[in-house]
Amino acid sequence: MISQDLLEILRCPACVREKDGLLEYYQGSWLICQDCGRKYPIRDDIPVMLIDEGDKWVATARESLPVPPPEE
Repeated sequence: MISQDLLEILRCPACVREKDGLLEYYQGSWLICQDCGRKYPIRDDIPVMLIDEGDKWVATARESLPVPPPEE
C-alpha cells in the first residue's frame, strides 16, 4: 500500500514541467495522470514512474487495466 504522503507528492514525469501532472490512485494498482492519461503500474508497492512504462498503457481504458499489473 502506498502512503498518502507519497501520493500527494508524486506527479507524472511527462507532464510535471508544463502542467500539474496530478495522479489518480486507481484500484490500488495504478497511478493515472489526469493530464495526459498515462498509466503507471504499482508493483510490489512501488510506483513505476518511468515515462516509457506509462506510454505502454496510455491507450488502455482504465476499466481494462489488469489488476495487479503484470510483472515485466
